[in-house]
Amino acid sequence: MAVLETLVIAFWAMLPAYVPNNAAVLAGGGRPIDGGRTWGDKRVLGDGKTWRGTAMGVAAGLALAAVLTVIAGDVSSALGFDVPAFTPLAALGLAGGAMLGDILASFLKRRTGRQRGAMFPGLDQLDFVVVSLPLAALLDFEWFREWFTLEVILVVVVLTPILHVTTNVAAYKLELKNEPW
Repeated sequence: MAVLETLVIAFWAMLPAYVPNNAAVLAGGGRPIDGGRTWGDKRVLGDGKTWRGTAMGVAAGLALAAVLTVIAGDVSSALGFDVPAFTPLAALGLAGGAMLGDILASFLKRRTGRQRGAMFPGLDQLDFVVVSLPLAALLDFEWFREWFTLEVILVVVVLTPILHVTTNVAAYKLELKNEPW
């Protein structure tokens, strides 16, 4: 697989996992998932993880996967190589896994004494990847095996932190976020 092809497939295949957390922020608010509960003297998740944000994040990822699937044939023809069309289970694994990864990261942040918005290098950039890829593989292994070759996974692991930092800095400069991470 050529380098450009690998980059395009990695980015395309991860879009349903890249979008949910951003959509959740835009749709956020509402009742926290943890209902205000604490574990010890710390919140389980915090106010930043809400049912509405999670539902909207997953819905955005699923909707994007559906659109990408509709246009995959035309994009593949234009590029001269195939890009993934998403099965419903693969899309659910990517979008749902992204949100679950973010929720688990919040849980770990609270356990380590970090407040909402506090930096946690590595975890902040890869939390959704660490859960979305295994969940997509679990839900639709054949689809996962076809698209997530070792090369694509390596690109995802390298590309994701770069994209994450770049988009967060841009959102901070546009005053959409309170911190640049």
